[in-house]
Amino acid sequence: MWARSFVGSLVRPLATRMAAAAAARPAVVSAFSQPAGRVQQIRGLGNLQPRRRKYKKAQKGRVPVRTGGSTKGNYMAFGDYGLRVKEGLRLPAKTISAIHTLLKSKLKAVKGLQIWLRVFPDIPVTTKGTEVRMGKGKGAFDYWACRVPKDKIIFELRAPGLNTELAKDALRQAGFKMGVPTEFVVANELTRQPKKCDLPPTTIPFQQAK
Repeated sequence: MWARSFVGSLVRPLATRMAAAAAARPAVVSAFSQPAGRVQQIRGLGNLQPRRRKYKKAQKGRVPVRTGGSTKGNYMAFGDYGLRVKEGLRLPAKTISAIHTLLKSKLKAVKGLQIWLRVFPDIPVTTKGTEVRMGKGKGAFDYWACRVPKDKIIFELRAPGLNTELAKDALRQAGFKMGVPTEFVVANELTRQPKKCDLPPTTIPFQQAK
């Protein structure tokens, strides 16, 4: 009984000092913990990359050539002015960010400017050094890119005080960074997405012989 009380008298001051030190130490918040009520941060155009992919690397592939009559992405859907490419290309994420920065710089005086990006770089591109022998596996990851088919609209603009001349000049300078011929598009009845009932059939219906 005497030994138990003696050990208890030694342990209790030690536990008191440890509790006081823990109270004085600042709380460590995990990097993966998120307080309740906080809205998830939206990524800007300066961080154009997918959040996750099943595979780290991908084959090079080719720019799609639409031979079946598909017009996906060829019509204006959001803004009043757009930039359309006249040839297929592989567009890097760095070029997309540079074009977005250029548009904001040229149109910074316009109030309420909205910019829509119609493509997203989700294809990993790998590179190897020059004069490297064949084999030894695939190269290291270099940048993100997207395959853009012909006649696809890349950017769209809209603002209450944005006139046609100012938008055309800004998109013309943005087209210089593409490396392919581009076209300035104005939203009207011909460039708006038509209704499904107005689209022509992609296949000719079967006509039974009489």
